[in-house]
Formats: sequence, C-alpha cells, structure tokens
Amino acid sequence: MKVLVIPDVHLKPWMFEQAEQLLAQGAAERAVCLMDLPDDWRQEYNIPLYKQTFDAAIAFAVCFPETLWVYGNHDLCYYWNERESGYSIMATRTVCEKLLELKETLPEDNEIRYVQKIDRVLFCHGGLLDAFVKHVVPPEQQQSHEAVLAAINDLTHASMWNDASPLWYRPQYSAQPLYAEGELWQVVGHTPVATIEQQGSLISCDTFSTYSNGTPIGTQEFLIIDTISGEWKGSAGKASARRG
Repeated sequence: MKVLVIPDVHLKPWMFEQAEQLLAQGAAERAVCLMDLPDDWRQEYNIPLYKQTFDAAIAFAVCFPETLWVYGNHDLCYYWNERESGYSIMATRTVCEKLLELKETLPEDNEIRYVQKIDRVLFCHGGLLDAFVKHVVPPEQQQSHEAVLAAINDLTHASMWNDASPLWYRPQYSAQPLYAEGELWQVVGHTPVATIEQQGSLISCDTFSTYSNGTPIGTQEFLIIDTISGEWKGSAGKASARRG
C-alpha cells in the first residue's frame, strides 16, 4: 500500500490542501498524519490560525476517514499542561476543544495513537526505541508487534513525557537500536530535516518546519512510502530509496 505521510504541521493549514490534491491525483491510497498541529514561531496570539489549522485537519479527516493520526508532543502538551516551547496560554482552550473535535470526527476504530502500524511500517512522532519497549512493556506482551503497540498506546502522561518516549525520542542523533530494527521500518517527524532521509530502518520526513524567521528548513515535500516493500519517494520526486 502506498501511504502519504503528513509530517509536523505547526500551524500550516495549507499542508492539508496539498495532501488532498496528491491523494486526488492518485499519489497514494491513504494518509498518515504525524500531527504537532499547534504552535509555531511567534504565533502564540494568532488564535484564528490555530482554529484554521485544526479546522483544516478536521475537514481532511472527514474527506479521508481512513487517515491515521499520531500524537505529537505539541498536541499533548495542552492536554497534559506541559509548557512546551511555543506553548500558547491564549490558545489552550482552542487546542483542547479542537483536538476533541478531531477525535470525535474519526471512526470509532480509528483512534489517535502514539504509534500506528501499516503492514511493515511503524509511524510515530519521534521514534520507538527498543530499550523503551523493553522498559515499559511486560515480557509476556513482547511476543508480537500488535501486543507491544497495544501496550505502548495505553501508556499515560507519566510514561510518555520523557526523552526516550515515541513523542520525544530523536533517533537521528543516537546509536541505540530502534524497536524491531531490520524487521520493520519507522517513519518519524519531530526532528527537522533538509530532505527526506533514510538511515537503515529509519525514515525522517519533517521537511516542513521552519527557522525562527519563517524560512523553510527543508524541501517541504511529503513522503510517499510503500508499506510492503519499503520503497519511498518525495512528493515532488526529488528523493527515492529502498531499504538496503
């Protein structure tokens, strides 16, 4: 299956318009959104932009109900009252209400999760570390990927708000093994990259984030990945690879 990945949004509602166009053109069969919908440089008081971004996400969810959604740290910091960088006190009520609206828009069997899986690909915001799985998942639940992910997705604030969790981990800067490395691919956002990058089983795709002056850090391309073969490309065809 070909999947279009919408990486960290950070108050860019037009990303959903572009993703919709690509799906309409047949570039992929479904989408996964790595979220981080709120917050961007110096936008703490721009409440209309917060609303516009969430409304765009909700409209996308209505049009494409099979889209999978993955919590980011900037989404959950509002639920958990964690003062993340860029956190907007003025937007707290808006974010909480709109996140609830998004959750209620999704089909009953399609909850927002920390980690989603399609075929041989895991999708999470930061990255799923093998040591994290061994630390938080009981040994008897480590026998299957489905049981591991069910346990991870049941974790609460206390277990998830740390640098090793799938919300925060940055595998690009670590030599520690990922969960099921060599067996499953992981597609992540969270860490801005100039282009879509692959490091072994890891594919990083946060190419839409910007510097503080608003200049794009990356190519602003969407990742399109085949969840069986692992082959991938950027939405503009500027990068392609397969697992070695």
